[in-house]
Amino acid sequence: MMFGVKVAHSLPGRTRFYIPKQLETSHIETWLRSFPGVYSASYNQVTGSLLIYHHITLSLYSLKSFIHKYKHRLKQAACSWKKAIPIIACGTIFLVNWYLQRSSYPAIVKALSYWLSTFTAISTSYEVIKDGVVHVLKARKGNANTLTAASIFASLYMKNPGSALIITLMSTISELLTDYTSEQTKHYIHSVLKLDVSYAWRVKEKGVEEKVLVEDIQVGDKVVVFTGEKIPVDGIIIEGNGTADEASITGEYMPREVSGGDNVYAGSVLQSGHVTVTVEKVGEDTSLSKIVKLLEEAQDKRAPIQNIADTVAGKMVPVSFGLALLTFFFTRNLNRAMSMLVIDFICGIKLSTATALYASIGRAAKEGAIVKGSDHIEKMSKLNTVILDKTGTITEGTPVVQQVIAAEGFNQEDVIRLAAAAEKNSTHPIADAIMKQAKDWNILIPIRDNNAQVETTVGKGISTWLNGKRVVVGSLRFMNELKVKTTNLLQQMQNDENVIYVAYDQTLVGVVSIFDKIRSGMHRAVNNLRHQGINDIIMLTGDKRTVAREMARRLKLNWYHAEALPDDKAFYVKKYGRTGAVMMVGDGINDAPALAHAHVGVTMGAKRTDIASEASDVIITSDNPVMLSELVGLSKKTMNIIRQNFIATFAINGIAILFGALGIFSPIVGAAIHNAATIGVVINSARILWLGRETNESQILRSA
Repeated sequence: MMFGVKVAHSLPGRTRFYIPKQLETSHIETWLRSFPGVYSASYNQVTGSLLIYHHITLSLYSLKSFIHKYKHRLKQAACSWKKAIPIIACGTIFLVNWYLQRSSYPAIVKALSYWLSTFTAISTSYEVIKDGVVHVLKARKGNANTLTAASIFASLYMKNPGSALIITLMSTISELLTDYTSEQTKHYIHSVLKLDVSYAWRVKEKGVEEKVLVEDIQVGDKVVVFTGEKIPVDGIIIEGNGTADEASITGEYMPREVSGGDNVYAGSVLQSGHVTVTVEKVGEDTSLSKIVKLLEEAQDKRAPIQNIADTVAGKMVPVSFGLALLTFFFTRNLNRAMSMLVIDFICGIKLSTATALYASIGRAAKEGAIVKGSDHIEKMSKLNTVILDKTGTITEGTPVVQQVIAAEGFNQEDVIRLAAAAEKNSTHPIADAIMKQAKDWNILIPIRDNNAQVETTVGKGISTWLNGKRVVVGSLRFMNELKVKTTNLLQQMQNDENVIYVAYDQTLVGVVSIFDKIRSGMHRAVNNLRHQGINDIIMLTGDKRTVAREMARRLKLNWYHAEALPDDKAFYVKKYGRTGAVMMVGDGINDAPALAHAHVGVTMGAKRTDIASEASDVIITSDNPVMLSELVGLSKKTMNIIRQNFIATFAINGIAILFGALGIFSPIVGAAIHNAATIGVVINSARILWLGRETNESQILRSA
């Protein structure tokens, strides 16, 4: 017996289960037939037996677990209905009682209606009453449920079960709205970030493909993915090509062309083509699983504003009881005193605050940003300074040739041809830039002399031999050491470029300036951050001062710090952090110390390192820097909504309390106003999830 499912008998490829609880025949059969390795399923409602024909390698445990998942889904659906029962019951009984009490029905009918209303009010609010009473006994102080329980009993004491029903009805609605928003947040996360793949096509020896459970895939296996399928693992393509939709991992809406040597990630969809992938990560080690885990942990991390909300709400419990006693003392009117109990500030403050923060995390996740806790939402709304790493954050991290100047007697193609001859086997980023330029210009790269080695002089350059003559590519210092004349050509170069010199047979052939291209969208991101009130935008880089100065000038940054080591970056973050909240944005291992010391550490881009991601508070999975400004905008809007909710809760409930004390409102009207206000502020918070794009917003975050 397992999960309430008993094995009646089992033969190879044929198993009969006995399920005590009656299930819907077509649903359970359809569910089981979707399981890999199951050929047919037949369920008998009368006997509760389930006959399954399946592949002989399929384990009983796997089948039982799959049946259990189906029963769990049924249980969740039943729970959803159970949550709605108090609303339906209270609403129906309230209307019936209201009608009967105002009609000419016999007294016994009215009495029955009265007692039915009383019973309904108590039974539907049993958990609330229990929690309120237990909290007083254990903690020696009341909570929101204590106040609600007191107002329900006060209503019943005054023979006004209608008021008790309204209190239960509307407080249940507000709780459901909060639960709905939290679940919707999880739904956003899991709908975007779920693998939802049960099987994979594993390649056996001799290229034979077999359909196996994803759980059976191991690191080092080879799997084939066909058009329209989700990629089930993280790995490297070794054969084939196609177009992959990686929105769930990188946040990029444009599909990516993938081919041999490219990395692919679990959860991505292969829109076209087919690929063979060598498995590098499976199960909980995949990028997708780590993202989901981080987001689930984020919902448990509370923001300071939540602690404030809870503190204020906790202090309002004795205030409400005190106001009720004072009102009764001065007016001797129980109705007015009860108005003090049915109207409180607690629910609106606590529920709307939690709802807004959950919704904000969910919205960010939906658009490709993982915020590791609601406290970071609040911190981002108070930023004074944003510090950006240069390479890989401000820039693409892929240097390109910006300018080629040839010496007299040579042309630009000669400069690149000779430079490529020396650099073609190098893995240095500058070599990549040279080789890319040679490819773009369709230059035929000459073959070095037989047995000619490439000699590397660390920090200076490289050299080799071509047609018996020496080719040298490197710095000005390297050229001076080799007695290569460069004076005339230097006058044509900008002093702030990354420059390499190319010489052949002790003669300068030309100069190549290399520049790391500014990431697309970075100018817009910087401008948007300034519009959001962040005046100090600083750059940190380990690059030369001249390069840093030019980069800062192009982006119109406030300042820069060049030639900074990891310790230096952490020092600058701490220094700026003394005057206000600092966001540090980076992607590499050398950025990790600075990320850890920032108020909000952000890693960005598909090339980010695991160490940087661990040290950061926010992970932006795309390479679009506009996400930075959009996250700041989302956090500010979230905090504005929370402030709106505080003001609305205190204003509406304050007026209702005053009118209740003066006898203008009856308790039932007061209860309706209070709970309607709570529902209103919860809906105001939840709109972060619901609203679409605004015309003045970017296309990254559809902020509320």
